Amino acid sequence: MTGLIDLIVSKVRVKLLDLFFQRPDEMFYVRELTRLINEEINAVRRELDRLLECGLIKSEQRGNRLYYTLNHHYLLYQELLQATAKSSGLGKKIRKLRRKLGTLDYVMFSGRYVRGLKPVRDEVDILIVGEVVLPELEVLMKEEQERLGRELNYAVFNLEEFEFRKARRDPFIMEVLYGTRIMVIGDEDSFVLRQTPNV
Repeated sequence: MTGLIDLIVSKVRVKLLDLFFQRPDEMFYVRELTRLINEEINAVRRELDRLLECGLIKSEQRGNRLYYTLNHHYLLYQELLQATAKSSGLGKKIRKLRRKLGTLDYVMFSGRYVRGLKPVRDEVDILIVGEVVLPELEVLMKEEQERLGRELNYAVFNLEEFEFRKARRDPFIMEVLYGTRIMVIGDEDSFVLRQTPNV
């Protein structure tokens, strides 16, 4: 299973990155971080100092506590957000249980979902294309809804229906294709390419 741990030697840093990128707009103080990632305070402080030094996170004094949050202007912010979405949380579970979930051609998370924001209007959080074992998928979605404390807006299509709707410029699919997204499974170029319909 590919993940940030394959690239980053420090287990504590990987845990911190997972937490920060799963909750990108939240602020945390040191003792809170040690509880959330279940690591020693000195190791957490050391990694926070390294992340501050490279500019990935920033700190802010509030009262008698120092809070840490992601720096959204960091040069590689978007790339790390994508990598974390694929290698932790729901993305990791979907990739790990891929065979159990059926034959998945594409799994896409909306940019708003990955950034921890609620969808606007009828925007979809997650789009899954393939021959999906729905009961297995529903278990994962229920767990994620409980974690988020809100209902997830997700859609499932088989590949034929997805390609048909894409070729016909279905408004729902067009909104997905024009929105920001992270591909958890599947190639983005193939995902957006419109096939010429058979006449």
